[in-house]
Amino acid sequence: MDDRDRRLDEAVAWVERYLELSMIPDPEAAARHVAPGYRLIFTGGRRFSSPAESAAFNAKRYRWVKKRFLRTDAAHDRETGEIRVFNTGYLYGEWPDGTPFETNRYIDIFTLRDGLIVESQVWNDSAEILLDRAGLAETPL
Repeated sequence: MDDRDRRLDEAVAWVERYLELSMIPDPEAAARHVAPGYRLIFTGGRRFSSPAESAAFNAKRYRWVKKRFLRTDAAHDRETGEIRVFNTGYLYGEWPDGTPFETNRYIDIFTLRDGLIVESQVWNDSAEILLDRAGLAETPL
């Protein structure tokens, strides 16, 4: 294994540990995985600057939520030297009213620099599902 492959493997492990800590939720421990100036961008463009902020947001949106990882991949960005990690799978948990869910697709894209997460971009089906549940979806899911 060359140095580049080792760094990609380390980035994948770092991100998966960050996600595991975020699911507990333990935002204080998760924060040790991010760099100063960290940016977290959720679906719809909501911006947060710490794992604690996103945990507080999720506490309002879900009674509880976890991620079932399907795949985690990493690649070097040749222009910047950063590493991008892509984690995809399904969210499962309960909405605030106690209704369970388990097939809410997500993809998270992480940018790592010098071994720390500098940015996370999060996309999932939650907004579309909530629109459908409220009768506001343009087409059925």
